[in-house]
Amino acid sequence: MDNSKIDSRLRISDLISKYLNGNLSGAEHAELFSWVEASEENSALFDTILNENELESRYAEYRSFNTEHALANVKARLQPSGVKPFRLPNWLLAAAAAVILCMAIGIPAYLHRSPQQVAAVIKKSHEITPGGNKAILTLANGSKVVLNGAANGNIASQGNTTIKKLSNGVVAYNKNNSIATQPATIAYNTMSTPRGGQYHLILADGTNVWLNAASSIKFPVVFNGNERKVQITGEAYFEVAHDKTKPFRVESDGQTVEVLGTHFNINAYADENEIKTTLLQGSVKIKAGSKSYLLKPGEQSHLKNGDVNITQADMDEALAWKNGVFHFNDAGIESVMKQISRWYDVDVKYEGKIKERTFSGEISMNVNASQILDAMRFKKIHYTIEGKTITVRP
Repeated sequence: MDNSKIDSRLRISDLISKYLNGNLSGAEHAELFSWVEASEENSALFDTILNENELESRYAEYRSFNTEHALANVKARLQPSGVKPFRLPNWLLAAAAAVILCMAIGIPAYLHRSPQQVAAVIKKSHEITPGGNKAILTLANGSKVVLNGAANGNIASQGNTTIKKLSNGVVAYNKNNSIATQPATIAYNTMSTPRGGQYHLILADGTNVWLNAASSIKFPVVFNGNERKVQITGEAYFEVAHDKTKPFRVESDGQTVEVLGTHFNINAYADENEIKTTLLQGSVKIKAGSKSYLLKPGEQSHLKNGDVNITQADMDEALAWKNGVFHFNDAGIESVMKQISRWYDVDVKYEGKIKERTFSGEISMNVNASQILDAMRFKKIHYTIEGKTITVRP
């Protein structure tokens, strides 16, 4: 092998090593992914390294791995062999072996690491983990309960209502009907999720509410009077308990949704340019200003600048977050990155002129952020990660 090829492989080995450790600069990141995109073989090899499940499934092989023999095999395979292209050996699917192949001549730095250290290096390429059940409950007296840290069982009692954290992590408000007297004033609680958090709440009337990341709901401890009214920010999915005597109203910025009992989703993030309400079943009335609109199942309303437009909904997209997936249907880069920012609790910056392009597909929200971000490189989107900041570059 001539010196130029050796130098090239040494350089790629070094870049992959830095990538696995999360130490790539912006220029190095662009250089690495230029190599990845240069051929299908390069792309397949790189994807194999990032396939954590496949690597871990064969990780046991590494414990009995003979590094000297492996090094000899790698050197032999790196030699020109007629017209036969270089192929990835099956045994290199093991975590350490995959690293050895990719490092090629840069193997020595890895040969002296324990299996645990090699596994840690591989996992470091997925350093941004997904969100989970996280929320803070603010009681009427101003005290706060960090729900993801609270034990199961009774959290608090307010008037004739007991607040419990169930074994499945859901927070439920249970009204004690044996207490005849009603509180003189209405007490309000607020549940808030941070970026990287979601939560499931059951209100005193039996209505189920799922809060998406960076969202909140303000609600009465018990529903008195002739209506049930709550206020939200961000995004929430409702399964409203039917009560024909008490309409259920959801207030968000510039909009009120009124129902008797139905299933619907409201996306009202402040950084979006419209409020979207999607109806699954039943019927809802949308009020914006002095106008009202009736939604039918499968429809979605769009409130923008005071005007409401009703369209057929992409139900997979509207309910993706509740079903635990990201679902993109010709989504722009900023839309994708907003969702990543909320779920992975990261800030997003843009450098340079990012060409407008769209993304379509579905992926689990349980994966690490790098699995989503790396898929975007095929659209010529590059990124770097520093701490809790993702910088997107052309």
